[in-house]
Amino acid sequence: MKRDRTPLRIAVIGAGIVGAAAAWELIKDGRDVTLIEPEEPGGPQAASYGNGAWISPASIIPMSMPGLWRKLPGYLFDPNGPLVLRWTALPALVPWLLRFLAAGWTVAKVEHTARVLSSILRDGPARHAVLAREIGKPDYIRQMGLLYAYPDRRAFDGEALAWRLRKDNGLDWLELDADELRRREPDLNPSYQFGAFVHEGAHCTDPGGYVRAIVDAARARGARLVKARATGFVVTSGRLASVVTDQGPIECDRAVICAGIWSKALAEAAGDRVPLASERGYYGVIASPAAGPKLPIMPSDGRMANTPTPAGLRLSGQVELARLDAEPDWARVEILVAHALRTYPGLGSRASLTIDRWMGHRPSTPDGRPVIGVAKASADIVHAFGHGHVGLASGPITGSIVADLIAGRTVGIYIAPFGASRFRH
Repeated sequence: MKRDRTPLRIAVIGAGIVGAAAAWELIKDGRDVTLIEPEEPGGPQAASYGNGAWISPASIIPMSMPGLWRKLPGYLFDPNGPLVLRWTALPALVPWLLRFLAAGWTVAKVEHTARVLSSILRDGPARHAVLAREIGKPDYIRQMGLLYAYPDRRAFDGEALAWRLRKDNGLDWLELDADELRRREPDLNPSYQFGAFVHEGAHCTDPGGYVRAIVDAARARGARLVKARATGFVVTSGRLASVVTDQGPIECDRAVICAGIWSKALAEAAGDRVPLASERGYYGVIASPAAGPKLPIMPSDGRMANTPTPAGLRLSGQVELARLDAEPDWARVEILVAHALRTYPGLGSRASLTIDRWMGHRPSTPDGRPVIGVAKASADIVHAFGHGHVGLASGPITGSIVADLIAGRTVGIYIAPFGASRFRH
């Protein structure tokens, strides 16, 4: 009897960084891949388009930390702060917020989260370098290091828990005094007197273009792109028959949910209720800046990524909790720009700057961990969403995990902490 050598038909739902990386890994495995995406891959609809462009092994610190509950009211009532809540969204967000605070209630909980996140972030720069080379676009990834800037050593010590968690998980960094900081970053405001340089860190020069290039490379090797919005699944006796879309059904043997914030409804259709919220983020890109950093910098008092790119100085940050359909609050971009003007005095006046603005939806779970693993309704459906602030950095490893799960291979890391089952109680 001849063996059936017909390749498995895989539907990858979503063409952000996770979907693009998953499609690439599946194509390398010889699968028949269909990408389902209603917009252009690499477009502004995806969270990966507008992130800070950082690929950082240091990004293992969850948003929710011990004592946050004391600071939260101050954050929420500060219109210029890094975290803001649209009060009309509060009733719907209360269950998510309670889980969010509980996730960071004790040091033991955040130690666990940091270990779990480290497993998907520690080799992010190396994985991206490999992926960029494989698709013939190595210049999209630059490993020049990442710099955290502080007013002084005391401010750095005020984040002792975060840096201890990084050290516990194998991260090294170089501490810079005021003179060394000024030598490396002469445009930085002299008010910053201390720095922590993470030499292992990397950044992407154009996240949207990079994602588009990965998809193009996958299509060149046989992947198909269908412009449609997935809405559900046809599952019979636990086996997947097709993905339901607004353009009709797409027959497949396996499906991967990596549709960003829109993954919540798809996960529910696959049997899993996941508390996913949009941590809306903003960016402003200053075209042709007169001054700015040589390296990607995160000023401690701004909580935003300042990343030099060919398009200009990308200022990314802010967390805004709001309804999915709420209009953007472009004042959030002005907060980023105003901080940059203080951080790099040589930028000049606000009136002299040309700013490109963006708002997008970070798909965030309350415990800061993505959802990766098989769905409850069918093992033919794989979850790969909810990466929050670390989607770009963990995209390649998530794509690799997806390919391993579908192939039945042993996954290289322990993925139980990422399972949707953690929310079933």
